[in-house]
Amino acid sequence: MSPLYTMSKPTGTPPTFDWPLAYDGEKLLRQRLTSFLAHNSFAAALASRMQAGTGTDFFEWVDHIVLSPDDETALVRAGFVADPLLTGPRGETVLEHPRATLPRVLLRRGRTNPSVVAIKPEFVADFIAANHLNVTAEGEPRSRYRRALISAENGATLEAVERRAYRGFITAKLKAGELAAMARTAELFQTRPRYFADDADGFAEARRRLRQALKLVGRDVACQLFFEAERAYWEKRNRAARLQKFRQDQLGLGWGNHDHHTFRCSRAWFAGLIDFLDQLGFVKRERFYAGAEAGWGAQVAEQPVTGIVVFADVDLMPEDTTVDFSTRPLPPANQLRTVGLWTGLHGESFLQSGMHHLEARFDFNSLRDQLQQQGVTLMKPFSDFEFLRQAFTEGERWAVHPERAERLAAAGLITRAQCEQFIREGAIGSHLENLQRHGGFKGFNQKAVSAIIAATDPRTQAASTH
Repeated sequence: MSPLYTMSKPTGTPPTFDWPLAYDGEKLLRQRLTSFLAHNSFAAALASRMQAGTGTDFFEWVDHIVLSPDDETALVRAGFVADPLLTGPRGETVLEHPRATLPRVLLRRGRTNPSVVAIKPEFVADFIAANHLNVTAEGEPRSRYRRALISAENGATLEAVERRAYRGFITAKLKAGELAAMARTAELFQTRPRYFADDADGFAEARRRLRQALKLVGRDVACQLFFEAERAYWEKRNRAARLQKFRQDQLGLGWGNHDHHTFRCSRAWFAGLIDFLDQLGFVKRERFYAGAEAGWGAQVAEQPVTGIVVFADVDLMPEDTTVDFSTRPLPPANQLRTVGLWTGLHGESFLQSGMHHLEARFDFNSLRDQLQQQGVTLMKPFSDFEFLRQAFTEGERWAVHPERAERLAAAGLITRAQCEQFIREGAIGSHLENLQRHGGFKGFNQKAVSAIIAATDPRTQAASTH
């Protein structure tokens, strides 16, 4: 267990999530992958291109791996358990580590061990096209599961798979009208209006579109399509995001390595965001309160079918720790901390401002060095441990609408000098986050998050430093 992961325990707080470090499981899988890459030259070359061209680790792109039943005892000892609801395409046992960010394992006898490694680009067709492959994917476009045999050498087979709100391993034909329903849903989210004179109208419109989406495609597919639209909107507002997405698209990978999506929320609309996520099937995980001095809190939530994780931030005051602030509307506060000031200057992440950042999994040093060569620098790491390294790219500076700044000044929430500075210089808006996990560590470091929230307070960010 990590000594760095601690949750406060205000009244009504869910049980503590103390995520273990699964080093034994990661070590075993990495050993098997090393053997696989020695047998499959295409996969080995791809791993090198991932490292050199995208700053990512081949391990983080693995969806599942097919190992010999001889490994079952070691896997179970390392924390893997059999999934009682799933089997592989040939009836294989499926093992997962329920408390770690490790690939799943199918047990099947083969000539090599592992006999199959399946990677997870965002879209299989993009991967095939980018790598100039003459292969055909099994499964219809946009169906629940697509699989392409990429390379088979020396008994070691590399596959690429694409999932659409589905955790299994068996392809299925689309039902009549299903593709049209997904296209319509994607468009509902892509064209969702985000600018409103009253945020209440923005949330009402989002809920209206969500009701349509749930009728069209159901909860899990709606969740996947909603976050595809959120990432696309965020990219448009962040140069580092566009650059890294371009680099990953050169290999046809997309954002298949996303770790979590971060939304900054006002006190007025935090519960509204969490309610929206609830309707998309998210399950609440950690709930943080960093203390009166830090002045922030967060709800982490995970959608179990899509695997999407959200980290939602909000300003918190000491009295808020006595309630479940993820469900109970928070009253107005007489001061703004970092998150509240950000939403005051830019708007809700859920509406006009878009996500504060996307955190994806990388080889930390490789990405840092490669982005620097492209003119994108990283801030000082706010987590720098063997099992968890994190750093933001220098923030994208956004213009601040004068009306927003004037409203905050009139309410006494910022000074006149700060108001004029924000109108003149703008304020930091969004980031890409460089994250590296080891030991399958699934959690977050509350102390480190407090440090980076303080470091990104718009009042401390002068335009002349960027």
